[in-house]
Amino acid sequence: MAEGALLAVSNLQVWYGESHILHGVAFEVRAGEVVTLLGRNGAGKTTTLKAIMGIVARRSGSVRFENRELIGRASNEIARAGIAFCPEERGIFASLDVEENLLLPPQVRPGGLTLPAIYELFPNIKERLTSQGTKLSGGEQQMLAIGRILRTGARLLLLDEPTEGLAPVIIQQIGKTIRTLKERGFTILLVEQNFRFAATVADRYYVMEHGRVIDRFSNSDLDANIGKLHEYLGV
Repeated sequence: MAEGALLAVSNLQVWYGESHILHGVAFEVRAGEVVTLLGRNGAGKTTTLKAIMGIVARRSGSVRFENRELIGRASNEIARAGIAFCPEERGIFASLDVEENLLLPPQVRPGGLTLPAIYELFPNIKERLTSQGTKLSGGEQQMLAIGRILRTGARLLLLDEPTEGLAPVIIQQIGKTIRTLKERGFTILLVEQNFRFAATVADRYYVMEHGRVIDRFSNSDLDANIGKLHEYLGV
């Protein structure tokens, strides 16, 4: 594991049935960084997050978190180790109100945000505490999904397409939240197609295509790589 790496992934292979989805994916995330996985739909970005969390049927290679190997460990063990996953579909429970959704995940470590701190980050959801979770707007549901994992004390946050389908003003708010979380010491691995948004929050990028990492660069090199990014992402 590279010095300072909180998460180190190497030779990660994933299969869905007979389909070989990830082919030797390798990258690292250092403590306190925001790292973004970029790529088109079907590139393997979400599968990479699920493989880190152990919620794929078959995986091999190495996923080391705080220098402990996660391959072979169950998803609930991985969550308790200090990694939290916010899926693209958000996973809001329709039968629970906003506050009940927030309180649902267990705390796995000390240091998670308190409810007042979460409400300070997301004042919109403070006003909707007794509303049914799925009655919120798309932006409010995304805030609730992120807020819910901040209580757990997880040190590494996996965010899958947090801006998907949201209005520009909400995307700005999500970006501000990610920058605030970084300032508070959280480490974030972000899956994103919108590299213009990613450029406002990320320290480094890995580009994925056909289940492989095909390029990597830092935010300071973004301008020099815009042409390649347009080609990679088809934008």
